[in-house]
Amino acid sequence: MEIKQNERIDDLQYKGLKIIQDTDGFCFGIDSVLLSDFAKEIKAGSQVVDLGTGNGIIGILLCGKTKLKNITGIEIQEDVAQMARRSIELNSLQDRFSIINASITDIFKNNLLQKNQYDAVVTNPPYKEKGTGVVNPENKKLIARHEITATLSDFISTASKLLKNKGEFYMVHKPERIVDIIEILRKNKLEPKELRIVYSNKDLDATLVLVKAIKGGNKFVKVLKPLYIYNKDGTYTDEIKQIYNIKGEE
Repeated sequence: MEIKQNERIDDLQYKGLKIIQDTDGFCFGIDSVLLSDFAKEIKAGSQVVDLGTGNGIIGILLCGKTKLKNITGIEIQEDVAQMARRSIELNSLQDRFSIINASITDIFKNNLLQKNQYDAVVTNPPYKEKGTGVVNPENKKLIARHEITATLSDFISTASKLLKNKGEFYMVHKPERIVDIIEILRKNKLEPKELRIVYSNKDLDATLVLVKAIKGGNKFVKVLKPLYIYNKDGTYTDEIKQIYNIKGEE
């Protein structure tokens, strides 16, 4: 297993899973961990797609948290895709997790995946619209954070085309985009079913929103209880400790 000079192997502290990370690139954050936990109800035997898989963190965790049949990660950056493949090999998940190095906007142009075939789609897309926010000069981080190669609408419309009727869509994003998210979901026949708002602590504004939608679902949305990351003393809340398996829970 090749590990490059600027890389490290991190222990995910869950069922022996590990991941290779580029110390000079965009390392995964708590948003990906929370999304993998939010999507852990994906049904056994499901075929899943992860749009914008990055280093494969969400797919690796879902392989541990669910009994999915297989998951395909789409990643536009070749070196990041290769790193994800090495992490898959590191965890002996080659029979369940595969990577396609391509833009999500090219999936159907190049017949990389078939429409209406998948039980679930997960995504942690770039949060910032093009032309907004501080632009990171390092291209890897720029693509991960800003809608440079694909927009929010691209991610959602692609997910809808991939999903079977009644298929499940899971996404993590920023709460300031929630109006855009719901509008785009409905335009693409994805009905919001669950929203969970994430806060750093009880005294601060929301930082993330977790969204579940169903293709062709009925109109009914459930707003789940808030998820707080930290207690007032700066320690992790009990729920975050459980998600991170800090106390040994699985």
